[in-house]
Amino acid sequence: MNPAVSITSLGDQTRVRILRLIRDSQDGRALVGALAKSLELRQPTVSHHMKALHDDGIVVREPDGRRVWYSIAPAHADLVDSILGGAEPADEPDLERIADDLSVRFHGVFSRETVRAIVLDSHQLLAGHSQSPMLASRTATFAASRLEALQRDDVLTPTVPTVLFVCVQNAGRSQIAAGILRQLAGDRVAVRTAGSEPVSDVRQSIVTALNEIGVSLGGEFPKPLTDEAVRAADVVVTMGCGDACPVYPGRRYLDWELDDPVGKSPEQVRAIRDDIEGRVRRLLDELFPESSSAPTR
Repeated sequence: MNPAVSITSLGDQTRVRILRLIRDSQDGRALVGALAKSLELRQPTVSHHMKALHDDGIVVREPDGRRVWYSIAPAHADLVDSILGGAEPADEPDLERIADDLSVRFHGVFSRETVRAIVLDSHQLLAGHSQSPMLASRTATFAASRLEALQRDDVLTPTVPTVLFVCVQNAGRSQIAAGILRQLAGDRVAVRTAGSEPVSDVRQSIVTALNEIGVSLGGEFPKPLTDEAVRAADVVVTMGCGDACPVYPGRRYLDWELDDPVGKSPEQVRAIRDDIEGRVRRLLDELFPESSSAPTR
Protein backbone atom coordinates (compact mmCIF):
# COMPACT_ATOMS: atom_id res chain seq x y z
CA MET A 1 0.00 0.00 0.00
CA ASN A 2 1.38 3.38 -1.02
CA PRO A 3 1.67 5.77 1.98
CA ALA A 4 0.77 8.69 -0.31
CA VAL A 5 -2.61 7.06 -0.95
CA SER A 6 -3.30 6.98 2.79
CA ILE A 7 -2.56 10.67 3.17
CA THR A 8 -4.83 11.51 0.23
CA SER A 9 -7.60 9.36 1.66
CA LEU A 10 -7.26 11.06 5.03
CA GLY A 11 -7.68 14.47 3.43
CA ASP A 12 -11.45 13.86 3.50
CA GLN A 13 -12.87 15.40 6.68
CA THR A 14 -15.66 12.81 7.00
CA ARG A 15 -13.06 10.04 7.04
CA VAL A 16 -11.04 11.94 9.61
CA ARG A 17 -14.16 12.16 11.81
CA ILE A 18 -14.80 8.44 11.31
CA LEU A 19 -11.26 7.55 12.34
CA ARG A 20 -11.46 9.79 15.39
CA LEU A 21 -14.63 8.01 16.51
CA ILE A 22 -13.00 4.61 16.02
CA ARG A 23 -9.76 5.61 17.76
CA ASP A 24 -11.52 7.18 20.72
CA SER A 25 -14.07 4.39 21.19
CA GLN A 26 -13.83 2.24 24.31
CA ASP A 27 -12.28 -0.78 22.60
CA GLY A 28 -10.86 0.91 19.50
CA ARG A 29 -13.42 -0.44 17.06
CA ALA A 30 -16.84 0.51 15.72
CA LEU A 31 -19.77 -0.66 13.58
CA VAL A 32 -20.89 1.23 10.46
CA GLY A 33 -24.39 1.69 11.88
CA ALA A 34 -23.10 3.29 15.08
CA LEU A 35 -20.77 5.54 13.09
CA ALA A 36 -23.62 6.65 10.84
CA LYS A 37 -25.75 7.51 13.87
CA SER A 38 -22.97 9.50 15.55
CA LEU A 39 -22.18 11.40 12.36
CA GLU A 40 -25.84 11.85 11.40
CA LEU A 41 -25.13 10.36 7.98
CA ARG A 42 -26.84 7.66 5.91
CA GLN A 43 -25.35 4.21 6.44
CA PRO A 44 -24.50 3.74 2.72
CA THR A 45 -22.50 6.98 2.87
CA VAL A 46 -20.46 5.74 5.81
CA SER A 47 -20.05 2.34 4.13
CA HIS A 48 -18.59 4.11 1.08
CA HIS A 49 -16.00 5.89 3.25
CA MET A 50 -15.18 2.69 5.12
CA LYS A 51 -14.55 0.88 1.84
CA ALA A 52 -12.11 3.61 0.78
CA LEU A 53 -10.30 3.45 4.11
CA HIS A 54 -10.19 -0.33 3.98
CA ASP A 55 -8.93 -0.37 0.37
CA ASP A 56 -6.08 1.93 1.45
CA GLY A 57 -5.27 -0.36 4.35
CA ILE A 58 -6.00 2.29 6.99
CA VAL A 59 -8.69 0.21 8.70
CA VAL A 60 -9.14 -3.52 9.12
CA ARG A 61 -12.40 -5.50 9.08
CA GLU A 62 -13.36 -8.00 11.77
CA PRO A 63 -16.48 -10.05 10.89
CA ASP A 64 -18.64 -10.94 13.88
CA GLY A 65 -21.60 -12.99 12.67
CA ARG A 66 -23.70 -10.66 10.53
CA ARG A 67 -21.86 -7.61 11.86
CA VAL A 68 -18.51 -6.20 10.79
CA TRP A 69 -16.30 -4.27 13.20
CA TYR A 70 -13.77 -1.77 11.92
CA SER A 71 -10.55 -0.77 13.70
CA ILE A 72 -7.46 1.21 12.73
CA ALA A 73 -4.74 -0.93 11.15
CA PRO A 74 -1.81 -1.20 13.60
CA ALA A 75 0.68 -0.44 10.82
CA HIS A 76 -0.97 2.95 10.28
CA ALA A 77 -1.87 3.91 13.84
CA ASP A 78 1.03 6.38 13.96
CA LEU A 79 -0.05 8.01 10.71
CA VAL A 80 -3.63 8.35 11.95
CA ASP A 81 -2.46 9.80 15.29
CA SER A 82 -0.25 12.33 13.53
CA ILE A 83 -3.22 13.53 11.45
CA LEU A 84 -5.87 13.45 14.17
CA GLY A 85 -3.63 15.06 16.79
CA GLY A 86 -4.08 14.80 20.53
CA ALA A 87 -6.13 16.55 23.18
CA GLU A 88 -7.25 20.14 22.95
CA PRO A 89 -4.46 22.56 23.90
CA ALA A 90 -4.55 24.13 27.32
CA ASP A 91 -4.83 27.85 28.05
CA GLU A 92 -2.00 30.12 26.96
CA PRO A 93 1.11 29.40 29.06
CA ASP A 94 2.39 32.00 31.52
CA LEU A 95 5.58 32.75 29.62
CA GLU A 96 6.62 35.57 31.95
CA ARG A 97 6.52 33.24 34.94
CA ILE A 98 8.51 30.64 33.02
CA ALA A 99 11.08 33.31 32.20
CA ASP A 100 11.21 34.38 35.87
CA ASP A 101 11.84 30.82 37.04
CA LEU A 102 14.54 30.15 34.45
CA SER A 103 16.17 33.47 35.32
CA VAL A 104 16.65 32.13 38.83
CA ARG A 105 18.09 28.89 37.47
CA PHE A 106 20.55 30.71 35.19
CA HIS A 107 21.29 33.62 37.54
CA GLY A 108 24.76 35.00 36.91
CA VAL A 109 24.93 33.29 33.51
CA PHE A 110 22.27 35.00 31.40
CA SER A 111 20.31 38.20 31.92
CA ARG A 112 16.57 38.07 32.38
CA GLU A 113 16.14 39.68 28.95
CA THR A 114 18.14 36.89 27.30
CA VAL A 115 16.20 34.21 29.16
CA ARG A 116 12.89 35.81 28.24
CA ALA A 117 13.86 36.03 24.56
CA ILE A 118 14.75 32.33 24.51
CA VAL A 119 11.48 31.43 26.27
CA LEU A 120 9.36 33.42 23.81
CA ASP A 121 11.21 31.99 20.82
CA SER A 122 10.98 28.44 22.20
CA HIS A 123 7.24 28.78 22.68
CA GLN A 124 6.80 30.07 19.14
CA LEU A 125 8.87 27.22 17.69
CA LEU A 126 6.95 24.53 19.60
CA ALA A 127 3.51 26.04 19.09
CA GLY A 128 4.07 25.90 15.34
CA HIS A 129 3.88 22.10 15.28
CA SER A 130 2.64 20.90 18.67
CA GLN A 131 -0.96 20.45 19.77
CA SER A 132 0.06 19.05 23.13
CA PRO A 133 -1.80 20.24 26.25
CA MET A 134 1.65 20.21 27.89
CA LEU A 135 2.91 23.10 25.78
CA ALA A 136 3.79 25.26 28.79
CA SER A 137 6.02 22.68 30.48
CA ARG A 138 7.52 21.72 27.14
CA THR A 139 8.34 25.36 26.48
CA ALA A 140 10.15 25.58 29.81
CA THR A 141 12.05 22.35 29.16
CA PHE A 142 13.01 23.33 25.61
CA ALA A 143 14.09 26.83 26.67
CA ALA A 144 16.19 25.41 29.51
CA SER A 145 17.86 22.99 27.11
CA ARG A 146 18.70 25.80 24.71
CA LEU A 147 20.11 27.94 27.50
CA GLU A 148 22.22 25.01 28.69
CA ALA A 149 23.51 24.58 25.14
CA LEU A 150 24.42 28.26 24.96
CA GLN A 151 26.15 28.02 28.32
CA ARG A 152 28.05 24.94 27.24
CA ASP A 153 29.15 26.58 23.99
CA ASP A 154 30.90 29.26 26.08
CA VAL A 155 32.86 26.67 28.08
CA LEU A 156 36.30 25.97 26.60
CA THR A 157 36.62 22.46 28.09
CA PRO A 158 33.25 20.72 28.58
CA THR A 159 33.22 18.10 31.31
CA VAL A 160 31.26 15.54 29.25
CA PRO A 161 30.80 15.07 25.49
CA THR A 162 27.47 16.06 23.95
CA VAL A 163 25.78 13.99 21.24
CA LEU A 164 22.95 15.45 19.18
CA PHE A 165 20.66 13.07 17.26
CA VAL A 166 18.71 14.66 14.40
CA CYS A 167 16.00 13.10 12.23
CA VAL A 168 13.07 14.56 10.33
CA GLN A 169 10.21 14.34 12.83
CA ASN A 170 12.21 13.78 16.05
CA ALA A 171 9.58 11.18 16.91
CA GLY A 172 11.29 7.94 15.88
CA ARG A 173 14.90 7.23 14.99
CA SER A 174 16.50 10.09 16.93
CA GLN A 175 14.42 9.32 20.04
CA ILE A 176 15.37 5.64 19.89
CA ALA A 177 19.07 6.50 19.64
CA ALA A 178 18.89 9.08 22.41
CA GLY A 179 16.99 6.78 24.77
CA ILE A 180 19.45 3.93 24.29
CA LEU A 181 22.51 6.18 24.66
CA ARG A 182 21.15 7.68 27.89
CA GLN A 183 20.54 4.15 29.18
CA LEU A 184 24.06 2.98 28.31
CA ALA A 185 26.06 6.10 29.14
CA GLY A 186 24.22 7.64 32.06
CA ASP A 187 25.84 10.92 33.10
CA ARG A 188 28.95 10.29 30.99
CA VAL A 189 27.28 11.81 27.90
CA ALA A 190 24.92 14.74 27.43
CA VAL A 191 22.28 13.59 24.94
CA ARG A 192 20.06 15.87 22.88
CA THR A 193 17.61 15.37 20.01
CA ALA A 194 16.01 17.56 17.36
CA GLY A 195 13.99 17.35 14.16
CA SER A 196 14.15 19.22 10.89
CA GLU A 197 10.33 18.96 10.68
CA PRO A 198 9.22 17.90 14.19
CA VAL A 199 5.75 16.55 14.91
CA SER A 200 3.71 16.92 18.08
CA ASP A 201 4.58 13.75 20.02
CA VAL A 202 6.89 10.76 20.07
CA ARG A 203 5.14 7.88 18.32
CA GLN A 204 3.61 5.23 20.56
CA SER A 205 5.26 2.47 18.55
CA ILE A 206 8.65 3.94 19.51
CA VAL A 207 7.74 4.18 23.19
CA THR A 208 6.57 0.57 23.11
CA ALA A 209 9.68 -0.74 21.32
CA LEU A 210 11.97 0.99 23.81
CA ASN A 211 9.92 -0.11 26.81
CA GLU A 212 10.39 -3.72 25.69
CA ILE A 213 14.13 -3.39 26.34
CA GLY A 214 13.78 -1.39 29.54
CA VAL A 215 14.40 2.06 28.07
CA SER A 216 12.14 4.92 29.14
CA LEU A 217 11.83 8.20 27.25
CA GLY A 218 10.48 9.95 30.31
CA GLY A 219 9.19 13.37 29.34
CA GLU A 220 10.98 13.55 26.00
CA PHE A 221 9.12 15.21 23.13
CA PRO A 222 9.91 16.35 19.56
CA LYS A 223 11.88 19.59 19.35
CA PRO A 224 12.91 21.73 16.38
CA LEU A 225 16.53 21.90 15.32
CA THR A 226 18.20 25.05 16.62
CA ASP A 227 21.55 26.64 15.89
CA GLU A 228 22.77 26.53 19.48
CA ALA A 229 22.03 22.81 19.78
CA VAL A 230 24.42 22.08 16.92
CA ARG A 231 27.08 24.48 18.19
CA ALA A 232 27.04 22.83 21.62
CA ALA A 233 27.39 19.29 20.26
CA ASP A 234 30.63 17.37 19.94
CA VAL A 235 29.00 14.72 17.74
CA VAL A 236 26.01 15.34 15.47
CA VAL A 237 24.26 12.22 14.16
CA THR A 238 21.80 12.82 11.32
CA MET A 239 19.21 10.29 10.19
CA GLY A 240 17.46 11.09 6.95
CA CYS A 241 17.13 14.86 7.42
CA GLY A 242 19.25 15.82 4.41
CA ASP A 243 21.07 19.13 4.55
CA ALA A 244 18.87 20.63 7.26
CA CYS A 245 21.66 20.49 9.86
CA PRO A 246 24.15 23.41 9.80
CA VAL A 247 27.84 22.52 9.75
CA TYR A 248 30.31 24.03 12.22
CA PRO A 249 34.07 23.45 12.42
CA GLY A 250 35.24 21.16 15.21
CA ARG A 251 32.09 19.04 15.31
CA ARG A 252 32.01 15.45 14.23
CA TYR A 253 29.17 14.62 11.85
CA LEU A 254 27.80 11.14 11.25
CA ASP A 255 24.99 10.20 8.87
CA TRP A 256 23.19 6.99 9.76
CA GLU A 257 21.13 5.57 6.89
CA LEU A 258 18.13 4.00 8.60
CA ASP A 259 14.59 3.14 7.60
CA ASP A 260 11.90 5.44 8.97
CA PRO A 261 9.82 3.47 11.53
CA VAL A 262 6.64 5.40 10.70
CA GLY A 263 3.95 2.98 9.55
CA LYS A 264 6.16 -0.07 10.11
CA SER A 265 5.01 -3.25 11.83
CA PRO A 266 6.17 -3.95 15.41
CA GLU A 267 8.70 -6.48 14.08
CA GLN A 268 10.13 -3.92 11.66
CA VAL A 269 10.32 -1.27 14.38
CA ARG A 270 12.20 -3.72 16.61
CA ALA A 271 14.68 -4.40 13.79
CA ILE A 272 15.30 -0.67 13.36
CA ARG A 273 15.67 -0.30 17.13
CA ASP A 274 18.24 -3.09 17.31
CA ASP A 275 20.17 -1.66 14.36
CA ILE A 276 20.28 1.71 16.12
CA GLU A 277 21.42 0.09 19.37
CA GLY A 278 24.39 -1.48 17.60
CA ARG A 279 25.38 1.88 16.14
CA VAL A 280 24.97 3.60 19.50
CA ARG A 281 27.18 1.01 21.20
CA ARG A 282 29.90 1.52 18.60
CA LEU A 283 29.69 5.29 19.02
CA LEU A 284 29.96 4.93 22.78
CA ASP A 285 33.04 2.74 22.38
CA GLU A 286 34.60 5.47 20.25
CA LEU A 287 33.80 8.14 22.84
CA PHE A 288 35.16 5.99 25.69
CA PRO A 289 37.59 3.46 24.16
CA GLU A 290 38.85 2.44 27.59
CA SER A 291 35.50 0.87 28.53
CA SER A 292 33.69 -1.15 25.90
CA SER A 293 29.87 -1.01 25.78
CA ALA A 294 29.63 -4.46 24.20
CA PRO A 295 27.07 -6.59 26.07
CA THR A 296 28.47 -9.36 28.27
CA ARG A 297 25.42 -11.61 27.99
